[in-house]
This record gives sequence, structure tokens and C-alpha cells, in this order.
Amino acid sequence: MSTGLSIVLFPVALGIVMLGLGLTLTVDDFRRVVTYPRAVLVSLVCQMLVLPVICLGLVVAAGLRAELAVGMMLLAASPGGSTASLYSHLFKGNVALNVTLTAVNSVLALFTLPLIVNLSVAAFIGSDSSIGLQFDKVFQVFALVLIPISIGMAVRRHRPDFAARMQRPVKILSIVVLVVVLTGAVIGIKDELAAAVGAVGLVALLFNLVSLAIGYAAPRLSGVGHREAVASSFEIGIHNATLAITIALSPALLGNNDIAMPPAIYGTVMFFTAAVFGFVAARRPHADATHRQRTTAA
Repeated sequence: MSTGLSIVLFPVALGIVMLGLGLTLTVDDFRRVVTYPRAVLVSLVCQMLVLPVICLGLVVAAGLRAELAVGMMLLAASPGGSTASLYSHLFKGNVALNVTLTAVNSVLALFTLPLIVNLSVAAFIGSDSSIGLQFDKVFQVFALVLIPISIGMAVRRHRPDFAARMQRPVKILSIVVLVVVLTGAVIGIKDELAAAVGAVGLVALLFNLVSLAIGYAAPRLSGVGHREAVASSFEIGIHNATLAITIALSPALLGNNDIAMPPAIYGTVMFFTAAVFGFVAARRPHADATHRQRTTAA
């Protein structure tokens, strides 16, 4: 598959993924912000403010070249991916909170993502660079996020039985399409990707580990429960790499292969690190319970 064809199919893949998310959403998921106010607030502050600052520190410390630095910042500004809900389900996180965070993040990122990316372009490449994001162009991309979600929600509301039956097939289809499109994109830019792994691989891994750690630790230190902290960690650690790659490769947006490298690398690494974190987090309640039993017995 050529890179050009991958660029065309990335929005299609993104739309299918977001349709699948919409089939799981209801209006109550947005209202649930009131149910988990502290968890939602802490998670949003971490994702929207803390992580971009940390990412900036990592890319400056690593001395990444300009395009790779912008790619990392694009990734940091991207909202959580719908895969976070799957991981949360597998490892006993609060899936409802994941769904709520993904929905809210997808709306907020419409405004925060172009701001962070344009500031990063100005800082690392130069204010006179031809690379940049226009709000109207970004809105077109986020239409690929919000419109399929809205359609899925409408189907869920008016045809709940049909939506329930379609959730699994659409999820499987989205995974298959994503794998095919990502594989095609990687093949098309394999030489650039291989060269970028050495430069940005460690930074992407560190940022992923920090994201997972902060996503869990910050809510816990704020008095949020274990299951909600697990959900927050997956939401913050599993970014929507597909969206970031789409923005980076699209000729109408950034149109730069180098900027797509960090999201592509991160998008591969995060699935393995998130799984390891999930296994560790799933054991935590049992360890806490054993400690409380020993303390009571003593």
C-alpha cells in the first residue's frame, strides 16, 4: 500500500473507530462528569496541561530535531484513544469514566491541539515556517471524530438493540482497518521510520511510561479510587495516535512525514507498556486487601 493511499484511508479508519465509540456512548456519559468530578478534573488537568509540559521538557532535554519535536508535541496534544476503554475493561478500570474522558477530551482537543501544535512549530521550526494548523482545517479533521461519534450515539439512542449488536463487529472492523492502514503507512515510510526510531524511540517510551504513571498517581494522590485511577492512566497513556498521524501526513494540514514519526512509534509502543501496566494494576487491589488483613490481624 502506498503512502498516498494510506493518507486517504487514515480518515476512513479514524471515522470507523469513532463510530464504534459512538455506539457505546449516551448523553449520560457527558453528564457523568458530575458523578466523577474529581477524577475527571484531575485527568483533564494532567492530559491538557501537565503532559504537554513534560513532553516539552523531554524533547528539549533529548535535543530532538525540529520536526520530531513537533511530532512529539502533536502526540502530547492529541486526546485519548478509544482503545483506552478496552484496556480499562480488560484490567478492571472504570470503563464508564474512560468513555466520559474520551468524549470530553475529543471536544476540548479541538481547541487545545492547534494551539499547542502551532506554538511548537513556532518554537522549534520558526514562526515563518509554512507548516502550521489552521483552525478551520483542524475542525474538518475533528469532524471525522465528532460526526461519527454523533451518528453512533443517535443509533444507540433510537436503536439500542441494533447498536449493541453492532458494537463488536464495528470494533473488529476498526482494528482490522487500523492495522492495514498503519502497516501500509509504515511500509511507505519505513526508511524514515527506521532512522527516527534511534532518535525518538527512547523519548517516546519515556513519555509513555510517564503518562501512564502520572495518569494513575495523580488521581490516587487526590483521593480518587483505584478503578478510576486505572481508567485515568489508560486514558492519559493511550493517545489517539491515529488522529496525530492523520494530521501529520495530511497534505491539507501539516503534510510532513517526519512529524508523523513520533506518533507512529508511540502508537506501537503504548499497547505493550499499557498491557504491562494493566497486569500490575490488576494485582494492586489484591495486594492492598492482603495488607489490610495483615494490619487488622496484628
